[in-house]
Amino acid sequence: MKTPGAVLLAPSSDWGKYDTMYYLKGAAAGGICCSITHGALTPVDVVKTRVQLDPVKYNTGLIGGFRTIIAEEGSMALTTGLGATAAGYFVQGWFKFGGVEYFKINAVKSMGEEKAWENKTTIYLGAAAAAEFIADLFLCPLEAVRIRSVSDPEFADGLADGFSKMAKTEGIGGFYAGLLPILAKQIPYTCAKFVVQGTAADTMYATMGKTPSELSGGMNIGVSLLSGVIAGVASAIISHPADTLLSKVNKKGAGGDGPMMSRLMNIAKEIGFVNLCTVGLVPRCVMIGTLTAGQFGIFDTVMSALGASKFHFHNPNA
Repeated sequence: MKTPGAVLLAPSSDWGKYDTMYYLKGAAAGGICCSITHGALTPVDVVKTRVQLDPVKYNTGLIGGFRTIIAEEGSMALTTGLGATAAGYFVQGWFKFGGVEYFKINAVKSMGEEKAWENKTTIYLGAAAAAEFIADLFLCPLEAVRIRSVSDPEFADGLADGFSKMAKTEGIGGFYAGLLPILAKQIPYTCAKFVVQGTAADTMYATMGKTPSELSGGMNIGVSLLSGVIAGVASAIISHPADTLLSKVNKKGAGGDGPMMSRLMNIAKEIGFVNLCTVGLVPRCVMIGTLTAGQFGIFDTVMSALGASKFHFHNPNA
């Protein structure tokens, strides 16, 4: 008898469990884990965004940024954009985690287990990129409202008001002004996130000489959390320049007029390459390292609660 929630290594005789309901459970778990983690870290994201938008004023690091905002605007300012963050990242997590599982599993079905095992990094990259592209089409409007709200606390009273004001003043184009930088940020971030986390987790299991099915649920969650921290820091560093551009381009008037690429180039020249890669990086590493660890831990926990288990690559010759 199979134990609900046990970690499975996807033997070829058991493909039937990876059906529509499995993908819906994966999507739901992804939405929940992303919404909870991004929502919980909204205060850190507010400080990070302020540092990126105004590094002259917010030049005392993460803790100093907290103190400045609280002193000038009150503690509730740290929750600015919470509604847009929680809603946006639920939708993004739904398509990202659910999409990665869908594309990953179907690639293995198409290629066969042996070839898929030999090319698992490529499969991770392709699945992550495809899923993230779809997810970002839904995330971008909510992220635009969030950043506008953080950069201008007087802009809107909540998510619905922010959408209404942006729609009236800027039209649909305003919601997708940051699509190129968000794709440039999120796709490399997500590719690094899933490849590094998967590789780190495999290394940990190999070091212990165990497979996921041979360990307790608590041990597997521990592996997910530790590998998630490693993946989060790596992906934060890789995606940070695009994250800074995304924060800047959603600020009214940033980069001047003209096509999006011209605006982005103007912003990049104004900031400088070194600052583009380093300003706000430490709080982003703290934020993304914590966030990514939490995401993988919550994802596995929710999947188990729903009676499912994340697909793991399997070496058929082992």
